[in-house]
Amino acid sequence: MFARILSGVVVGIDAREIEVQCDVSGGLPTFSIVGLPEKEVSESRERIRSALKNSGFSFPAGRITANLAPADLRKEGVGFDLAIAVAILMATEQITRPQRRLLFVGELALDGAVRGVRGVLPIAMEVGDDVDGLVVSHDNAAEAAVATDVPVYGVRTLHEVCSFLNGAQEIRPTEICINGFSEQAEIIRHDLSEVRGQLQAKRALEIAAAGGHNLLMVGPPGAGKSLLARCLPELLPTFSRDESLEVTRIYSTAGLLEAGDALIPRRPYRAPHHTISYAGMVGGGHGVPGPGEISLAHHGVLFLDELPEFDRKVLETLRQPLEERSILLARAGISVRYPAAFTLVGAMNPCPCGMLGDPEQTCTCSARDLMRYRRRLSGPFLDRIDLFVDVPRLPTDELFEPNACESSQEVRTRVDHARGTQWVRYEAVEGCYANAQLDGEALRIHCALNNEANTLLRKAVARFALSARAYVRILRVARTIADLEGADRVLGKHIAEAVQYRASGLWMHNA
Repeated sequence: MFARILSGVVVGIDAREIEVQCDVSGGLPTFSIVGLPEKEVSESRERIRSALKNSGFSFPAGRITANLAPADLRKEGVGFDLAIAVAILMATEQITRPQRRLLFVGELALDGAVRGVRGVLPIAMEVGDDVDGLVVSHDNAAEAAVATDVPVYGVRTLHEVCSFLNGAQEIRPTEICINGFSEQAEIIRHDLSEVRGQLQAKRALEIAAAGGHNLLMVGPPGAGKSLLARCLPELLPTFSRDESLEVTRIYSTAGLLEAGDALIPRRPYRAPHHTISYAGMVGGGHGVPGPGEISLAHHGVLFLDELPEFDRKVLETLRQPLEERSILLARAGISVRYPAAFTLVGAMNPCPCGMLGDPEQTCTCSARDLMRYRRRLSGPFLDRIDLFVDVPRLPTDELFEPNACESSQEVRTRVDHARGTQWVRYEAVEGCYANAQLDGEALRIHCALNNEANTLLRKAVARFALSARAYVRILRVARTIADLEGADRVLGKHIAEAVQYRASGLWMHNA
Protein backbone atom coordinates (compact mmCIF):
# COMPACT_ATOMS: atom_id res chain seq x y z
CA MET A 1 0.00 0.00 0.00
CA PHE A 2 1.39 3.36 -1.04
CA ALA A 3 0.45 7.01 -0.46
CA ARG A 4 1.98 10.39 -1.14
CA ILE A 5 1.20 13.89 0.18
CA LEU A 6 2.95 17.25 0.36
CA SER A 7 4.87 18.96 3.13
CA GLY A 8 7.53 21.69 3.24
CA VAL A 9 10.95 22.48 4.64
CA VAL A 10 12.73 25.75 5.32
CA VAL A 11 16.30 26.35 4.12
CA GLY A 12 17.45 29.72 5.42
CA ILE A 13 14.43 31.95 4.88
CA ASP A 14 13.46 30.14 1.69
CA ALA A 15 11.24 27.08 1.53
CA ARG A 16 10.91 23.97 -0.63
CA GLU A 17 7.97 21.68 -1.19
CA ILE A 18 8.66 18.14 -0.01
CA GLU A 19 6.79 15.09 -1.26
CA VAL A 20 6.22 12.62 1.56
CA GLN A 21 6.00 9.12 0.10
CA CYS A 22 4.89 6.29 2.38
CA ASP A 23 4.91 2.56 1.64
CA VAL A 24 3.43 -0.01 4.03
CA SER A 25 4.14 -3.64 3.16
CA GLY A 26 4.48 -7.06 4.79
CA GLY A 27 7.57 -8.25 6.60
CA LEU A 28 9.19 -7.64 9.93
CA PRO A 29 7.76 -4.58 11.75
CA THR A 30 10.09 -1.67 11.01
CA PHE A 31 9.65 2.06 10.56
CA SER A 32 12.27 3.85 8.45
CA ILE A 33 12.46 7.48 7.34
CA VAL A 34 14.82 8.16 4.43
CA GLY A 35 15.74 11.21 2.37
CA LEU A 36 18.58 12.85 4.38
CA PRO A 37 16.62 13.36 7.63
CA GLU A 38 18.33 15.05 10.57
CA LYS A 39 18.06 13.57 14.07
CA GLU A 40 14.85 15.41 15.01
CA VAL A 41 13.16 14.08 11.86
CA SER A 42 14.22 10.50 12.61
CA GLU A 43 12.92 10.84 16.17
CA SER A 44 9.44 11.55 14.79
CA ARG A 45 8.89 7.78 14.49
CA GLU A 46 8.13 7.44 18.18
CA ARG A 47 5.98 10.58 18.26
CA ILE A 48 3.95 9.36 15.29
CA ARG A 49 3.52 5.87 16.74
CA SER A 50 2.16 7.20 20.04
CA ALA A 51 0.02 9.90 18.39
CA LEU A 52 -1.71 7.37 16.13
CA LYS A 53 -2.51 4.99 18.97
CA ASN A 54 -3.70 7.75 21.34
CA SER A 55 -5.91 9.20 18.60
CA GLY A 56 -7.81 5.93 18.14
CA PHE A 57 -5.99 4.61 15.05
CA SER A 58 -4.05 1.40 14.65
CA PHE A 59 -0.35 1.48 13.92
CA PRO A 60 0.48 -0.95 11.09
CA ALA A 61 2.53 -3.99 12.08
CA GLY A 62 4.33 -4.34 8.74
CA ARG A 63 7.31 -2.65 7.18
CA ILE A 64 6.85 1.16 6.93
CA THR A 65 9.13 3.26 4.73
CA ALA A 66 8.68 7.03 4.53
CA ASN A 67 10.70 8.88 1.90
CA LEU A 68 11.14 12.65 1.92
CA ALA A 69 11.77 13.73 -1.66
CA PRO A 70 13.91 15.22 -3.08
CA ALA A 71 16.29 12.87 -1.33
CA ASP A 72 19.41 15.03 -1.87
CA LEU A 73 18.07 17.93 0.24
CA ARG A 74 18.85 17.87 3.95
CA LYS A 75 15.66 17.79 6.07
CA GLU A 76 15.54 19.16 9.59
CA GLY A 77 12.86 20.23 12.01
CA VAL A 78 9.76 18.55 13.43
CA GLY A 79 7.26 19.82 10.85
CA PHE A 80 7.07 16.50 8.97
CA ASP A 81 5.28 14.66 11.81
CA LEU A 82 1.76 15.48 10.64
CA ALA A 83 2.47 14.73 6.97
CA ILE A 84 4.06 11.33 7.69
CA ALA A 85 1.24 10.34 10.07
CA VAL A 86 -1.45 11.25 7.51
CA ALA A 87 0.46 9.40 4.78
CA ILE A 88 0.55 6.25 6.93
CA LEU A 89 -3.19 6.47 7.59
CA MET A 90 -3.85 6.94 3.87
CA ALA A 91 -1.61 4.02 2.92
CA THR A 92 -3.42 1.75 5.41
CA GLU A 93 -6.84 3.08 4.25
CA GLN A 94 -7.80 4.26 7.72
CA ILE A 95 -8.76 7.64 6.23
CA THR A 96 -10.07 8.75 2.86
CA ARG A 97 -7.54 10.00 0.34
CA PRO A 98 -8.24 13.73 -0.19
CA GLN A 99 -9.53 14.79 -3.59
CA ARG A 100 -7.66 18.07 -3.25
CA ARG A 101 -3.91 18.60 -3.21
CA LEU A 102 -3.16 19.60 0.39
CA LEU A 103 0.14 20.47 2.11
CA PHE A 104 0.61 19.38 5.75
CA VAL A 105 3.01 20.96 8.28
CA GLY A 106 2.96 20.35 12.03
CA GLU A 107 4.52 18.61 15.00
CA LEU A 108 2.66 15.82 16.78
CA ALA A 109 2.49 15.47 20.53
CA LEU A 110 2.22 11.98 22.02
CA ASP A 111 -1.50 12.49 22.69
CA GLY A 112 -2.18 13.43 19.06
CA ALA A 113 -2.22 17.21 19.49
CA VAL A 114 -0.84 19.21 16.54
CA ARG A 115 1.71 21.73 17.71
CA GLY A 116 3.08 24.78 15.92
CA VAL A 117 6.48 24.73 14.26
CA ARG A 118 8.83 27.42 13.02
CA GLY A 119 9.09 28.41 9.37
CA VAL A 120 5.43 28.04 8.38
CA LEU A 121 5.27 31.54 6.89
CA PRO A 122 8.13 30.96 4.39
CA ILE A 123 6.51 27.66 3.40
CA ALA A 124 3.17 29.40 2.83
CA MET A 125 4.85 32.09 0.73
CA GLU A 126 6.42 29.48 -1.55
CA VAL A 127 3.26 27.42 -2.08
CA GLY A 128 2.67 26.84 -5.79
CA ASP A 129 -0.52 27.12 -7.80
CA ASP A 130 -0.88 23.33 -7.76
CA VAL A 131 -1.62 23.33 -4.00
CA ASP A 132 -5.29 23.65 -3.02
CA GLY A 133 -4.82 24.22 0.72
CA LEU A 134 -2.52 24.15 3.75
CA VAL A 135 -3.22 22.14 6.89
CA VAL A 136 -1.19 23.53 9.80
CA SER A 137 -1.39 23.85 13.56
CA HIS A 138 -3.92 26.34 14.86
CA ASP A 139 -0.94 28.26 16.34
CA ASN A 140 0.53 28.77 12.85
CA ALA A 141 -2.70 29.42 10.95
CA ALA A 142 -2.57 33.23 11.16
CA GLU A 143 0.98 33.58 9.89
CA ALA A 144 0.29 31.15 7.03
CA ALA A 145 -2.95 32.88 6.04
CA VAL A 146 -1.36 36.31 5.83
CA ALA A 147 1.28 35.06 3.39
CA THR A 148 -0.85 33.25 0.81
CA ASP A 149 -4.22 33.30 -0.93
CA VAL A 150 -4.47 29.51 -0.69
CA PRO A 151 -6.99 28.35 1.98
CA VAL A 152 -5.30 27.67 5.33
CA TYR A 153 -6.92 25.18 7.72
CA GLY A 154 -5.84 25.48 11.34
CA VAL A 155 -6.17 22.22 13.30
CA ARG A 156 -5.59 21.24 16.92
CA THR A 157 -5.44 17.42 16.88
CA LEU A 158 -4.66 14.57 14.53
CA HIS A 159 -8.20 13.25 15.03
CA GLU A 160 -9.55 16.60 13.83
CA VAL A 161 -7.37 16.37 10.69
CA CYS A 162 -8.64 12.90 9.90
CA SER A 163 -12.28 13.87 10.46
CA PHE A 164 -11.74 16.79 8.08
CA LEU A 165 -10.22 14.54 5.41
CA ASN A 166 -13.03 11.97 5.83
CA GLY A 167 -15.63 14.71 5.39
CA ALA A 168 -17.06 14.20 8.89
CA GLN A 169 -15.99 17.64 10.11
CA GLU A 170 -15.84 21.00 8.41
CA ILE A 171 -12.95 23.37 9.09
CA ARG A 172 -13.36 26.90 7.87
CA PRO A 173 -10.29 28.51 6.25
CA THR A 174 -8.49 30.98 8.48
CA GLU A 175 -9.28 34.61 7.70
CA ILE A 176 -6.96 37.38 8.73
CA CYS A 177 -7.41 41.15 8.84
CA ILE A 178 -4.25 43.28 8.80
CA ASN A 179 -5.90 46.61 9.62
CA GLY A 180 -5.10 46.17 13.28
CA PHE A 181 -1.42 45.69 12.52
CA SER A 182 -1.20 49.13 10.89
CA GLU A 183 -2.73 50.69 13.98
CA GLN A 184 -0.14 48.99 16.20
CA ALA A 185 2.65 50.34 14.01
CA GLU A 186 1.51 53.91 14.62
CA ILE A 187 1.74 53.63 18.41
CA ILE A 188 4.83 55.46 19.71
CA ARG A 189 6.31 53.74 22.75
CA HIS A 190 9.42 55.86 23.27
CA ASP A 191 8.82 59.49 22.38
CA LEU A 192 11.69 61.83 21.59
CA SER A 193 10.04 64.47 23.75
CA GLU A 194 10.89 62.31 26.78
CA VAL A 195 14.59 63.05 26.25
CA ARG A 196 15.63 66.31 27.87
CA GLY A 197 18.16 68.47 26.09
CA GLN A 198 20.65 66.72 23.74
CA LEU A 199 19.53 68.75 20.72
CA GLN A 200 22.54 67.77 18.63
CA ALA A 201 21.97 64.07 19.33
CA LYS A 202 18.30 64.42 18.41
CA ARG A 203 19.28 66.10 15.17
CA ALA A 204 21.67 63.22 14.43
CA LEU A 205 18.86 60.72 15.10
CA GLU A 206 16.63 62.57 12.63
CA ILE A 207 19.32 62.47 9.95
CA ALA A 208 20.00 58.78 10.64
CA ALA A 209 16.31 57.95 10.29
CA ALA A 210 15.86 60.06 7.16
CA GLY A 211 18.75 58.49 5.26
CA GLY A 212 19.30 55.10 6.91
CA HIS A 213 22.70 56.16 8.29
CA ASN A 214 24.72 54.43 11.00
CA LEU A 215 25.26 56.38 14.21
CA LEU A 216 27.68 56.29 17.14
CA MET A 217 26.94 58.21 20.35
CA VAL A 218 29.74 58.96 22.81
CA GLY A 219 29.04 60.22 26.30
CA PRO A 220 29.24 59.50 30.04
CA PRO A 221 26.90 57.01 31.77
CA GLY A 222 23.37 58.29 32.31
CA ALA A 223 23.48 60.95 29.62
CA GLY A 224 20.57 59.42 27.70
CA LYS A 225 22.27 57.38 24.96
CA SER A 226 20.14 54.25 25.43
CA LEU A 227 16.88 56.22 25.55
CA LEU A 228 17.83 58.06 22.38
CA ALA A 229 18.53 54.75 20.65
CA ARG A 230 15.14 53.36 21.68
CA CYS A 231 13.50 56.41 20.10
CA LEU A 232 15.04 55.79 16.67
CA PRO A 233 12.63 53.02 15.51
CA GLU A 234 9.74 55.43 16.19
CA LEU A 235 11.26 57.93 13.76
CA LEU A 236 11.65 55.47 10.90
CA PRO A 237 8.96 55.37 8.19
CA THR A 238 5.91 53.23 8.89
CA PHE A 239 6.39 49.56 8.14
CA SER A 240 5.08 48.62 4.69
CA ARG A 241 3.33 45.27 4.32
CA ASP A 242 6.16 43.89 2.16
CA GLU A 243 8.78 44.91 4.74
CA SER A 244 6.69 43.44 7.53
CA LEU A 245 6.33 40.16 5.64
CA GLU A 246 10.07 39.99 5.05
CA VAL A 247 10.88 40.57 8.72
CA THR A 248 8.15 38.18 9.89
CA ARG A 249 9.63 35.57 7.55
CA ILE A 250 12.97 35.83 9.37
CA TYR A 251 11.36 35.65 12.82
CA SER A 252 9.24 32.67 11.76
CA THR A 253 12.38 30.88 10.56
CA ALA A 254 14.11 31.61 13.86
CA GLY A 255 11.10 30.40 15.87
CA LEU A 256 10.64 33.82 17.50
CA LEU A 257 7.13 34.49 16.23
CA GLU A 258 4.58 34.26 19.03
CA ALA A 259 1.83 31.63 18.64
CA GLY A 260 -1.18 33.13 16.87
CA ASP A 261 0.72 36.15 15.52
CA ALA A 262 0.44 36.88 11.81
CA LEU A 263 2.71 39.84 11.12
CA ILE A 264 5.29 41.83 13.03
CA PRO A 265 3.76 45.32 12.93
CA ARG A 266 6.73 47.36 14.17
CA ARG A 267 10.27 47.80 13.00
CA PRO A 268 12.66 45.55 14.93
CA TYR A 269 14.83 46.93 17.69
CA ARG A 270 17.56 44.52 18.73
CA ALA A 271 19.91 45.30 21.61
CA PRO A 272 22.15 42.25 22.28
CA HIS A 273 24.40 42.19 25.34
CA HIS A 274 28.10 42.79 24.77
CA THR A 275 28.86 39.16 25.72
CA ILE A 276 27.09 37.87 22.59
CA SER A 277 28.99 35.26 20.60
CA TYR A 278 30.00 35.31 16.95
CA ALA A 279 27.23 32.85 16.04
CA GLY A 280 24.67 34.82 18.02
CA MET A 281 25.47 37.98 16.07
CA VAL A 282 25.78 36.67 12.50
CA GLY A 283 23.83 33.40 12.78
CA GLY A 284 24.65 29.74 13.08
CA GLY A 285 23.64 26.61 14.94
CA HIS A 286 23.28 22.92 14.21
CA GLY A 287 22.46 21.87 10.64
CA VAL A 288 21.20 24.75 8.51
CA PRO A 289 22.53 27.94 10.17
CA GLY A 290 19.78 30.14 11.60
CA PRO A 291 19.58 33.95 11.53
CA GLY A 292 21.55 36.02 14.02
CA GLU A 293 20.97 39.44 15.55
CA ILE A 294 21.98 41.32 12.41
CA SER A 295 19.26 39.54 10.43
CA LEU A 296 16.69 39.87 13.23
CA ALA A 297 17.31 43.64 13.02
CA HIS A 298 16.48 43.67 9.27
CA HIS A 299 14.57 46.86 8.31
CA GLY A 300 15.06 48.07 11.88
CA VAL A 301 17.70 49.10 14.40
CA LEU A 302 20.63 47.15 15.85
CA PHE A 303 21.75 48.89 19.05
CA LEU A 304 25.13 47.96 20.51
CA ASP A 305 25.53 49.53 23.93
CA GLU A 306 29.02 49.66 25.47
CA LEU A 307 30.40 49.15 21.97
CA PRO A 308 34.10 48.63 22.88
CA GLU A 309 33.12 45.83 25.28
CA PHE A 310 31.98 43.62 22.39
CA ASP A 311 34.40 40.98 21.17
CA ARG A 312 36.47 42.47 18.37
CA LYS A 313 35.83 39.47 16.13
CA VAL A 314 32.08 40.01 16.55
CA LEU A 315 32.36 43.69 15.58
CA GLU A 316 34.56 42.98 12.58
CA THR A 317 31.95 40.59 11.18
CA LEU A 318 29.58 43.57 10.88
CA ARG A 319 31.74 45.27 8.27
CA GLN A 320 30.52 43.28 5.28
CA PRO A 321 26.79 43.28 6.22
CA LEU A 322 26.94 47.06 6.74
CA GLU A 323 28.07 47.43 3.13
CA GLU A 324 26.15 44.65 1.38
CA ARG A 325 23.01 44.60 3.61
CA SER A 326 23.11 40.79 3.73
CA ILE A 327 25.18 38.01 5.30
CA LEU A 328 26.29 34.74 3.70
CA LEU A 329 26.70 31.83 6.13
CA ALA A 330 28.70 28.97 4.64
CA ARG A 331 28.78 25.64 6.42
CA ALA A 332 29.78 22.14 5.39
CA GLY A 333 27.50 21.19 2.51
CA ILE A 334 25.25 24.26 2.66
CA SER A 335 25.33 28.05 2.20
CA VAL A 336 22.52 30.35 3.33
CA ARG A 337 22.15 34.08 2.72
CA TYR A 338 20.12 36.16 5.16
CA PRO A 339 19.09 39.81 4.64
CA ALA A 340 20.65 42.32 7.01
CA ALA A 341 19.58 45.83 5.98
CA PHE A 342 19.67 47.44 9.42
CA THR A 343 20.61 50.79 10.90
CA LEU A 344 23.51 50.39 13.34
CA VAL A 345 23.45 52.53 16.47
CA GLY A 346 26.38 52.29 18.85
CA ALA A 347 26.92 53.85 22.26
CA MET A 348 30.10 54.08 24.29
CA ASN A 349 31.79 56.01 27.06
CA PRO A 350 34.59 58.42 26.16
CA CYS A 351 36.96 56.39 28.37
CA PRO A 352 36.84 53.25 30.58
CA CYS A 353 35.59 55.15 33.63
CA GLY A 354 33.27 57.30 31.51
CA MET A 355 34.27 60.66 32.97
CA LEU A 356 36.71 61.98 30.37
CA GLY A 357 35.79 65.59 29.61
CA ASP A 358 33.13 65.72 32.33
CA PRO A 359 33.17 69.16 34.03
CA GLU A 360 31.86 67.74 37.33
CA GLN A 361 33.92 64.59 37.83
CA THR A 362 37.57 63.73 37.23
CA CYS A 363 38.66 60.97 34.88
CA THR A 364 40.79 58.33 36.61
CA CYS A 365 42.01 56.54 33.47
CA SER A 366 45.67 56.43 32.52
CA ALA A 367 46.86 57.25 29.02
CA ARG A 368 47.51 53.56 28.41
CA ASP A 369 43.98 52.61 29.57
CA LEU A 370 42.51 55.24 27.30
CA MET A 371 44.52 54.11 24.27
CA ARG A 372 43.69 50.45 24.88
CA TYR A 373 39.98 51.28 25.22
CA ARG A 374 39.81 53.27 21.99
CA ARG A 375 41.78 50.71 19.99
CA ARG A 376 39.12 48.09 20.56
CA LEU A 377 37.32 49.65 17.60
CA SER A 378 39.25 49.29 14.35
CA GLY A 379 39.58 52.00 11.75
CA PRO A 380 37.75 50.01 9.02
CA PHE A 381 34.82 49.46 11.40
CA LEU A 382 34.64 53.15 12.36
CA ASP A 383 34.81 54.10 8.68
CA ARG A 384 31.40 52.48 8.26
CA ILE A 385 29.82 54.85 10.78
CA ASP A 386 28.18 57.87 9.13
CA LEU A 387 27.41 60.04 12.15
CA PHE A 388 29.47 60.59 15.31
CA VAL A 389 27.80 62.66 18.02
CA ASP A 390 28.74 63.64 21.55
CA VAL A 391 26.11 63.13 24.25
CA PRO A 392 27.41 65.13 27.25
CA ARG A 393 26.10 65.14 30.78
CA LEU A 394 22.97 67.27 31.04
CA PRO A 395 23.40 70.50 33.06
CA THR A 396 21.34 70.66 36.22
CA ASP A 397 19.30 73.66 35.10
CA GLU A 398 18.41 71.98 31.82
CA LEU A 399 17.42 68.81 33.63
CA PHE A 400 14.84 70.61 35.79
CA GLU A 401 13.49 72.95 33.13
CA PRO A 402 10.05 72.18 31.61
CA ASN A 403 10.53 69.98 28.58
CA ALA A 404 9.29 71.58 25.35
CA CYS A 405 11.02 69.39 22.77
CA GLU A 406 9.56 68.11 19.52
CA SER A 407 7.66 64.84 19.65
CA SER A 408 8.63 61.79 17.64
CA GLN A 409 5.54 62.24 15.49
CA GLU A 410 6.65 65.72 14.42
CA VAL A 411 10.12 64.47 13.53
CA ARG A 412 8.70 61.42 11.75
CA THR A 413 6.66 63.70 9.50
CA ARG A 414 9.87 65.29 8.18
CA VAL A 415 11.53 61.88 7.94
CA ASP A 416 8.61 60.48 5.93
CA HIS A 417 8.82 63.39 3.52
CA ALA A 418 12.58 62.95 3.07
CA ARG A 419 12.24 59.18 2.60
CA GLY A 420 9.42 59.73 0.09
CA THR A 421 11.69 62.03 -1.91
CA GLN A 422 14.43 59.40 -1.93
CA TRP A 423 12.01 56.64 -2.90
CA VAL A 424 10.93 58.57 -6.00
CA ARG A 425 14.47 59.67 -6.82
CA TYR A 426 15.97 56.16 -6.67
CA GLU A 427 13.06 54.28 -8.20
CA ALA A 428 15.18 53.37 -11.22
CA VAL A 429 18.34 52.62 -9.18
CA GLU A 430 18.57 48.91 -8.38
CA GLY A 431 19.14 48.04 -4.73
CA CYS A 432 18.86 51.65 -3.54
CA TYR A 433 15.95 53.06 -1.59
CA ALA A 434 17.69 55.52 0.77
CA ASN A 435 20.69 57.82 0.70
CA ALA A 436 22.77 55.40 2.79
CA GLN A 437 22.82 53.00 -0.18
CA LEU A 438 23.98 55.58 -2.75
CA ASP A 439 27.02 54.49 -4.70
CA GLY A 440 28.71 54.65 -8.07
CA GLU A 441 27.09 56.64 -10.85
CA ALA A 442 23.98 57.37 -8.77
CA LEU A 443 26.17 59.01 -6.11
CA ARG A 444 27.84 61.22 -8.71
CA ILE A 445 24.52 62.29 -10.23
CA HIS A 446 22.46 62.91 -7.11
CA CYS A 447 25.22 64.37 -4.94
CA ALA A 448 26.62 66.84 -7.47
CA LEU A 449 28.19 69.79 -5.63
CA ASN A 450 28.43 73.45 -6.53
CA ASN A 451 31.78 75.26 -6.29
CA GLU A 452 31.27 76.34 -2.68
CA ALA A 453 30.34 72.86 -1.46
CA ASN A 454 33.10 71.21 -3.48
CA THR A 455 35.76 73.56 -2.09
CA LEU A 456 34.57 73.02 1.48
CA LEU A 457 34.59 69.23 1.13
CA ARG A 458 38.04 69.28 -0.48
CA LYS A 459 39.43 71.27 2.46
CA ALA A 460 37.80 68.91 4.98
CA VAL A 461 39.25 65.82 3.31
CA ALA A 462 42.73 67.34 3.27
CA ARG A 463 42.62 68.72 6.80
CA PHE A 464 41.23 65.62 8.51
CA ALA A 465 42.97 63.06 6.23
CA LEU A 466 39.65 61.38 5.47
CA SER A 467 39.51 58.08 3.62
CA ALA A 468 37.66 57.55 0.35
CA ARG A 469 34.93 55.73 2.28
CA ALA A 470 34.57 58.67 4.67
CA TYR A 471 34.34 61.04 1.69
CA VAL A 472 31.46 59.01 0.23
CA ARG A 473 29.65 58.88 3.56
CA ILE A 474 29.89 62.63 3.99
CA LEU A 475 28.25 63.05 0.59
CA ARG A 476 25.45 60.66 1.56
CA VAL A 477 24.80 62.44 4.86
CA ALA A 478 24.84 65.84 3.15
CA ARG A 479 22.29 64.56 0.63
CA THR A 480 20.03 63.52 3.51
CA ILE A 481 20.39 66.90 5.22
CA ALA A 482 19.40 68.54 1.94
CA ASP A 483 16.37 66.25 1.64
CA LEU A 484 15.22 67.16 5.15
CA GLU A 485 15.44 70.80 4.13
CA GLY A 486 13.66 70.16 0.83
CA ALA A 487 16.66 71.33 -1.23
CA ASP A 488 17.19 69.98 -4.74
CA ARG A 489 20.99 70.24 -4.61
CA VAL A 490 23.63 69.68 -1.95
CA LEU A 491 24.90 73.05 -0.81
CA GLY A 492 27.85 74.18 1.24
CA LYS A 493 25.86 74.35 4.50
CA HIS A 494 24.80 70.74 4.06
CA ILE A 495 28.41 69.66 3.57
CA ALA A 496 29.46 71.70 6.61
CA GLU A 497 26.97 69.93 8.89
CA ALA A 498 27.88 66.51 7.49
CA VAL A 499 31.60 67.19 8.06
CA GLN A 500 30.84 68.27 11.62
CA TYR A 501 29.35 64.85 12.41
CA ARG A 502 32.37 63.19 10.83
CA ALA A 503 34.92 65.35 12.63
CA SER A 504 33.40 64.45 16.01
CA GLY A 505 34.74 60.91 15.62
CA LEU A 506 38.27 61.76 14.49
CA TRP A 507 39.69 61.42 18.01
CA MET A 508 38.80 57.72 17.84
CA HIS A 509 40.49 57.21 14.47
CA ASN A 510 43.65 58.83 15.81
CA ALA A 511 43.78 56.79 19.03
